[in-house]
Amino acid sequence: MLKIKRALISVSDKTGVVDLAGVLKDFGVEIVSTGGTARALKEAGIPVIEMSDYTGFPEMLDGRVKTLHPKIHGGLLARRDNPEHLKQVESCGIGLIDMVVVNLYPFEKTVSRAGVSDQEAIENIDIGGPSMLRSAAKNHASVAVVCRPQAYPSIIKALKENNGCLPVSLLRGLAADVFELTARYDAAITRYLKGPQGAAPQDRLAERLDASLSRAASLRYGENPHQKAGLYRWLGSESAATLVNAVQLHGKELSFNNYLDLNAALENLRGFSRPCACVVKHTNPAGVAQAATLARAFHDAWQSDPLSAFGGIVGLNRMVDAKTARALLKSGFLECVLAPAYDPEALALLKGKKNLRLLQMSVGVSADPQVWDAKRIDGGFLVQDRDEGDVAVRDLKVVTRRKPTRAQMASLLFAWEVVKHVKSNAIVLARGTATVGIGMGETSRVDSMFMAVKRAGRRSHGAVLASDAFFPKSDNVALAKKAGIRAVIQPGGSIADEEIIRAADKARIAMVFTGVRHFKH
Repeated sequence: MLKIKRALISVSDKTGVVDLAGVLKDFGVEIVSTGGTARALKEAGIPVIEMSDYTGFPEMLDGRVKTLHPKIHGGLLARRDNPEHLKQVESCGIGLIDMVVVNLYPFEKTVSRAGVSDQEAIENIDIGGPSMLRSAAKNHASVAVVCRPQAYPSIIKALKENNGCLPVSLLRGLAADVFELTARYDAAITRYLKGPQGAAPQDRLAERLDASLSRAASLRYGENPHQKAGLYRWLGSESAATLVNAVQLHGKELSFNNYLDLNAALENLRGFSRPCACVVKHTNPAGVAQAATLARAFHDAWQSDPLSAFGGIVGLNRMVDAKTARALLKSGFLECVLAPAYDPEALALLKGKKNLRLLQMSVGVSADPQVWDAKRIDGGFLVQDRDEGDVAVRDLKVVTRRKPTRAQMASLLFAWEVVKHVKSNAIVLARGTATVGIGMGETSRVDSMFMAVKRAGRRSHGAVLASDAFFPKSDNVALAKKAGIRAVIQPGGSIADEEIIRAADKARIAMVFTGVRHFKH
C-alpha cells in the first residue's frame, strides 16, 4: 500500500478537484498547488502550499516556468527502495511527493476553435504538466499519478477504504493512463504543426500517420451481433460538422451498419448543389435524383429501385418540409433519414414513426480533419487521397460521330457523379437527373450491366449510361444498344477503345471519355 503524505495538484479542468482535495485534507495530506488551482482550493477551505513557496523560486516567463524544478522532479523520481536516491534528495532538501493530480492545457479544444491564432495555440502547449505526469508515471511504484477527472471517484473510494493509502495494484493502471494521454497530446500538437500552418499539401501522406481517436459511443454490436463495436472520433474534432457529431433527433440507437450507410449517403449528397435525395442500401446507392423540389427528388430516387430501397437509408441535402416528410412515410420501411434540417411540421410527422432514426447535420463540404481515406488490411492500413476527381463538360472528349445533346450531356455528368459512389464494377443508368438502374459489386462489368438494365426495365430506353472504368470489350456496347441506351460516359483507356468506339458508332450511341476512373472497392 502507498501512504499518501504529500500531493501536488495543478489542473486546467477543475471538475471534481475540490472533492478529491477535501478527502486528501481529511487524511492529513500536505497539498502543493499552483495558480488558479491553489485559489480554487483555498476558496473551498482547503489549505495549500503555493508552488513558488515550495520550490523557493518564483514563476517566470508568463508562467511558462513554474514546476520545472529539482524540488518537484527529484521528489517524484526518487526511488523509495534506493538508499542512495533517498540520501541525495535529503541532502538537497527535497521532499518526496506521493501523488500528482495534473491535467493539461486544453490544446485540442483551443485549436478546434475557428480563427484561433498561432500564438494562442502555441501558448496552450503544456510543458510542465506532461513533465510532471511522466516523472510520476515512471516512478509509479511509489507515486500515484492521476491525469483524468473521471478517475477521482475511484481514487476517493480507495483512499477511504484504505485509511489514506492506495493499493499498488491501482498505480500501474494510473501510469498507463498518463502515457496514453501524453501520446495523444503530442500527436495533436504534431498534427497542428504539420497542418496548414507548416506543411505543404503533398505532406498529407507523411512517412508516419498518427491516428488519435477517442470513443464517442459504444454500439450494440458490429456488422453482426457477435461482433463488439464502438464509434470513435478524431481528437480535436468534437465540434466539427461530421457524421460522428450529427444530432439524432428521434428513433432507436444507431447501429454500426447504420453509420456505414449514412456515410455513403453523405458522400453521395456532397456532389450535388440542387435539391437532391439518395437512397442507400448496404453502402451502395439504390437511387439518386436531383429535382426542382426535395419531394420530387426523393420520389425519383425511390422509384429508381423501390425493391432495394425498402429498409434503406435516405439522405437529403435540403431542409425537410411537410410534403417530403409525407412522401418518406408513404414509401415504406426506412431505417434512417439524414438532412441538414427539418421544419416543425415535417419533424412532427416523422416522429410518428417510433423507430425511424432522424439525423441532422450539415451536408456541405466535409469538415473531417483528415484529408485521407484509409482501408484496414491485415497488419496495417492502405491510405490514399479522397476520390475528388470531378469532371466538367470541358474535360470530356467526344469519341463517336454522334455527339450527346445538351440534355444528354447534363444527364451524363449527373450519372458520372453517382457512379463514383457505387461499388465496382459499377454501371449507372439515368434519365435526366435521376437514376433508373444501378448495377454494382459484380466481378464482371457485363453482369453489372445486366443488373442495371433489369432494374431499369423499360426506362432504359432513352437513358444514358455511366461506367466507373473502361469497357474492356464491346459486349457492353451491344447490351447498351439492346437496352435503348443513347449515350455513354466512361474513362476510356482500354486497348480495345477503337473497337468499342466503332461498335458505338454502329449502334448510333454517343460516347464520351473522361480520362478519370472511379473504382470503389
